[in-house]
Amino acid sequence: MNELIIDLSETNPSEFFGVKNSNLAFLKQHFPKLKIVARGSTMKVYGDEEQLEEFDKRIEMMLGHFGKYNQMDVNIMERLLTTDTSEDYASNDADDILVHGNHGLRIRPKTPNQRKLVKLCKENDMVFAIGPAGTGKTYIGVALAVKALKEKQVKRVIITRPAVEAGENLGFLPGDLKEKLDPYMQPIYDALRDMIPAEKLAGLVEKGVIQIAPLAFMRGRTLDNAYVILDESQNTTHAQMKMFLTRMGKNAKFFITGDPGQIDLPRRVTSGLKEALLILKDIKGVGMMYLDDKDVVRHRLVKKVIAAYKDIENRN
Repeated sequence: MNELIIDLSETNPSEFFGVKNSNLAFLKQHFPKLKIVARGSTMKVYGDEEQLEEFDKRIEMMLGHFGKYNQMDVNIMERLLTTDTSEDYASNDADDILVHGNHGLRIRPKTPNQRKLVKLCKENDMVFAIGPAGTGKTYIGVALAVKALKEKQVKRVIITRPAVEAGENLGFLPGDLKEKLDPYMQPIYDALRDMIPAEKLAGLVEKGVIQIAPLAFMRGRTLDNAYVILDESQNTTHAQMKMFLTRMGKNAKFFITGDPGQIDLPRRVTSGLKEALLILKDIKGVGMMYLDDKDVVRHRLVKKVIAAYKDIENRN
């Protein structure tokens, strides 16, 4: 039987292995054919040479991630154990921090594809971020917008989304238009609150430096010196998407997110996102990034839910 010895002296084993060794238990569950023994700052692993090589590669990624972010849980662990890329998940380069948020929160891309998305945004003025729920599309977009604003690359941030009613009629909801739409904009507010102190955020919104509005409010405007995010773009029509894309002014960045698997439009109405991806795919200056279930940064069950639905859809 082959043996692999891993030195954990440069990390904190109790934090790395989690509360009541929950992370270690998950590691053992993922490698059932290996015998894993952890004592103090040393971990010994016994088993087949090929499996030991795979284990060694994965544990190196995990230790690198832990050294960089000082956190490890089963969600992160599963992502690192199942990714099919050899890219470094945790290089010690501080340059990938997008924004220093509230309470010491350091906001940065968490997966190789998210890092590719950030790189794509540096190289293109218009970027489409496509992927299922939980892959960090909106969060990365908001972080890039806040970064651009803080670094004075733009004068304002505009965030919009189509006001498609997901089973509810806006007309019957109480309050003015803003109050009716705020629940639909909640993911945007949540992301902004992570990155900007509440008082400052309220002031920026009041001054119009940060604008959060339904897509219909974009009509007739020319968006100069702005970082503009169109969220949930799968729910735009042909006319809405064309209207939005042609609002682009000087020194503007457009970031469009969408999940073609979650379209709420009426039947027989073509998604403006699906159409735009075909029409614009060969235009220089337009970048397109496709994220998948390996980029899910929510609870690990979200990845399994997405896979289960995808399996059913493929059968149909």
